[in-house]
Amino acid sequence: MFTSSSASARGSLAVRLWAPLAALALAIAGCGGGGSPAPATGHGGGTTATGSGKLYVGLTDADGDFLSYAVDVVSLKLKRADGSVVDALPVRSRVDFADLADLTEFVTAATVANGVYVAGTIRLDYSNAAVTVEVNGEPREARVVGQDGQPLGVVDLEIRLDDRNQLMITPGRPAFLQLDFDLAASHAVDVSTVPATATAAPFIVASLEPVTERDLRVRGPVKRVDTAAGTYTVDLRPFNLRDARLGELVVHTGADTAFEIDGQSYTGAEGLQALAAKAGGTPTVAFGTLSVTDRKFTALRVRAGSSVAGAQFDALRGNVIARNNDSLTVRGATLIRRDDSVAFVRGDVTVLVGDGTRVLRDGQRGLLTAGAISVGQRIEALGLAGETEGVITLDAGQGLVRMQLTRLAGTVVSALPGEMTLDLEGIDGRRPGIFDFRGTGLSADVDADPASYQVATGVLALDDLGPGQPAIAIGFVTPFGVAPPDFEARTVVDVAALRAVLGLGWTERGTAVPFTRLDAEGLVIDQANADVGLRHHILIGPRIVDLTQLATPVTVVPGAGMGLYAIGEPGRVEVFGDFARFAARLSERLGAGAKARAMSASGHFDPGAFTLTARQVSVGLIP
Repeated sequence: MFTSSSASARGSLAVRLWAPLAALALAIAGCGGGGSPAPATGHGGGTTATGSGKLYVGLTDADGDFLSYAVDVVSLKLKRADGSVVDALPVRSRVDFADLADLTEFVTAATVANGVYVAGTIRLDYSNAAVTVEVNGEPREARVVGQDGQPLGVVDLEIRLDDRNQLMITPGRPAFLQLDFDLAASHAVDVSTVPATATAAPFIVASLEPVTERDLRVRGPVKRVDTAAGTYTVDLRPFNLRDARLGELVVHTGADTAFEIDGQSYTGAEGLQALAAKAGGTPTVAFGTLSVTDRKFTALRVRAGSSVAGAQFDALRGNVIARNNDSLTVRGATLIRRDDSVAFVRGDVTVLVGDGTRVLRDGQRGLLTAGAISVGQRIEALGLAGETEGVITLDAGQGLVRMQLTRLAGTVVSALPGEMTLDLEGIDGRRPGIFDFRGTGLSADVDADPASYQVATGVLALDDLGPGQPAIAIGFVTPFGVAPPDFEARTVVDVAALRAVLGLGWTERGTAVPFTRLDAEGLVIDQANADVGLRHHILIGPRIVDLTQLATPVTVVPGAGMGLYAIGEPGRVEVFGDFARFAARLSERLGAGAKARAMSASGHFDPGAFTLTARQVSVGLIP
């Protein structure tokens, strides 16, 4: 049945549901013939050396239930059809996957020897993993262990590409590789222990095209600017790596590209001219899209100079949970220091603002005052960080605070033209109970109330939203002390239109009969199976569907076109672009004695037909 994910339910269920840290794609450096290194050079496309082509790799993470999930990626090796193996990762990289929700990090634009690549091996090191989950509104440490209950150390995983859709490097058109770190099909968290226990069996899926669309991020210092062509070229440096050089990439800009350079806003050609006036090596970060046809990256937003986190200032990212005069409190935040170190702070951080603070709304021109920053707002604050007796303070009095789009989830109380009232269930995934809304209103009696949170919607259509229906609003919190309304929406989404995420786990011993039907047309989940574990839900925005309480078992059917279907077993993963072949192989493995341990799927759920139409399905098996 459908249920509302109340604050208390979130606290106990969130880390047991679907933990979709999807799509780990890691840096692939250049390699020459015979597996010897070749320079990763080029200009964002085409061929740069005889017998080689361009390969792009990105890293992404779907919105999940971990507040932080940082591990070390040690190496990545690719295997060609002729059996030759190439060391493909030039630097050890520490990556916090939870910091990349709904975003793809562009990590290499490498020159790679021509050929067909059929498999690979990735090495992860969990020795110094830093994982955080939320328990009753508080960030808590989680210890990562293997299936045997022992702490994970170095883990090697074999990666297999679909034999009908392999990675081919040829001159002309750049190739793209995405590796999906599917913790949804291989991860469970027990919050009853201290620290929490995260049991992992890393599950990596390789694909040549992203199944879902996300913004792409490109980071690195400027090498050159071509104002006539409307482009600039960067030396890729992801993960806040100061010295790494992972290939050149051309960033295309247009008339609508929004620039922020040293805290100043520009648009289009004006912004590119301002970038051209900066010295070579100026740090940049761009957000945009990659075309499928020619692999051209086009920026929608560009930041440069001191506007880049960690360039001139320390930076803090998170949501404001309270405000007292010019002191903002952020609980559970990512701290990026000027030495390029990155850490997730589990406790409260104080951000100091004042008359000298430059305040911007992401993607919009014009400066605001510090009074614009209110409780609930997601921010990126640039300033000087200090620590006294374990308490961290970031002084942004002479720095910058960028207000970022904030996501509300809740149930509609009322909806009228231009306004909507929500019973809040989450602000950027955090439970409303952690926020102190005192001072947000014109007077104390009109301070924001999470049970009756007023959202200004302007001309946005609300025809499909009525009382009791779940909804998502994306926008900015009203300035502090000015509410009501409490929030200015830029987008309102009916939850029925949101992506549905299925998370299903069985007991540690697994089950030999997870489905009552499994064929080329789809699969039917056996909701009455005695081995169904803690995870048995479909998550749709703020709503949870309990699979065991439905009147009819859920059927998972393939979506139109090529999908991403994977079967993971200890040490190896098989990937299929075609559901029929996936179903046949899964049936074969179950028939041979393998047991299902976990399953994830994402797509659109039709509650009337009890059907999930999915283009991405993963099933984890054990012997």
